[in-house]
Amino acid sequence: MNNTLNTLQPEALWKYFSEISSVPRPSKKEERILDYLIAFATTHQLSWVQDSCGNVLIRKPAAVGFENVVPVVLQCHVDMVCEKNADVEFDFLNDPIVPKVDGEWVVASGTTLGADNGVGMAAMLAILQSNDISHGPLECLFTIDEETGLTGAFGLDAELLQGRIMLNLDSADEGELCIGCAGGIDTEGVFSFETASPLNNQTAYSIKVSGLLGGHSGDDINRGRGNSIKILARLLWNIDKQFHINLASIQGGNLRNAIAREALAVVSIPEHLKTNLEEFFKVLSNEIIAEWDVYEPEIKMELLAVGMPKAFMVSDFKKTLISMLFSCPHGVLAMSANIPGLVETSTNLASVKTLEGKVIVATSQRSALESGKKLASQMMASSFELAGATYKHGDGYPGWKPDVASQILKTCAQTYKELFGIEPKVLAIHAGLECGVIGGKYPGMDMISFGPTIKGAHSPDERVDIASVKKFWEFTLAVLKNLPKRD
Repeated sequence: MNNTLNTLQPEALWKYFSEISSVPRPSKKEERILDYLIAFATTHQLSWVQDSCGNVLIRKPAAVGFENVVPVVLQCHVDMVCEKNADVEFDFLNDPIVPKVDGEWVVASGTTLGADNGVGMAAMLAILQSNDISHGPLECLFTIDEETGLTGAFGLDAELLQGRIMLNLDSADEGELCIGCAGGIDTEGVFSFETASPLNNQTAYSIKVSGLLGGHSGDDINRGRGNSIKILARLLWNIDKQFHINLASIQGGNLRNAIAREALAVVSIPEHLKTNLEEFFKVLSNEIIAEWDVYEPEIKMELLAVGMPKAFMVSDFKKTLISMLFSCPHGVLAMSANIPGLVETSTNLASVKTLEGKVIVATSQRSALESGKKLASQMMASSFELAGATYKHGDGYPGWKPDVASQILKTCAQTYKELFGIEPKVLAIHAGLECGVIGGKYPGMDMISFGPTIKGAHSPDERVDIASVKKFWEFTLAVLKNLPKRD
């Protein structure tokens, strides 16, 4: 079976998706994809500009007969989340991602696919290179570093854009029109600790939690998925109560906007308790696996003998750290009272890393309310303070307040119904979008967000539905054709 993308429709979109998949574009390392975009604009004789932050804007004149249509901004981000399974050898700074067809989906092999926001980028490139698409004056804005701080949106030149309608192509459910999103902030705790040498007659083990679904810390936070750090902390807390373990290190999670899928700790116990520990671990892990049977069917917990580490955390600190991680808030904190089913406030225990003499715990908070975002970040700060850690907050980013009277919403909703015969779903989301930041720089910008169906974003299970990409493409072109004329 041919599992390449060259038979998929729309041909031009998938062609560009394949091309950009071969260009490494981790957040904060987007130089090569930006060079690609500039070369693309030059090849197609399109005007372009790059602002001081690194964002690239490519302009295209209106098609014949559409000169009086209002100018529109198409917008996407160029960076991608770089996550892989632990057993996969892959260098995101150099290796090309090779997308492939798997039934009704396009996937990668053990890594994130980059459909977020690569499909949006590919659609914009396909529109820019076409000579037979009906549209008014176009501005295609490609922003940097959305995934790790919305750096491009924050640094966007406030005089760069001429259009006052913006189509953000970064949503992940076809048939949905997004008109609002949550704001967010990061809270990081840093623990300093002293070490002690290994005791005599000890045996060292690694304790590993893996096989979790992970996912987006906004879109998926209410789906009941497990957090590997929380589960590992539960194991460690119970084992320590029973055997008084020594803890050498703990590592888990990776990115602030992804739910932690894997976590690993290295411990030691007296050698004569080996059999007791192995039996206790088997009972406890089976108990936890049974609890997660529905939401995490592939969860694994492993206890493996390893070489003895050179140093361990002192006992008092070990207890504090394990207890803090076990009790640390994670998940939904509040649901919206105004929009049924919408998460209002949440927090994500994103990662824990043991370095020389330090443990760094990264968390992220989201809320549709500025006060809710502040409250959640203060809760995390107080947890860190209580455990003796220093903490700091990131700059954060604002939410995007829904406007149900939006003209572009009206245009998009009518277009979708005319095209597909059903009403689109209009909603706000708990994830962050660049619309909130860009809207702050361009007051009065009429914005909407939509996209194809992407599942498992920010995890190696990321996949994009092929049929939804075709509908997304057809809808985007129809919206461009239906935009109103200038006054």
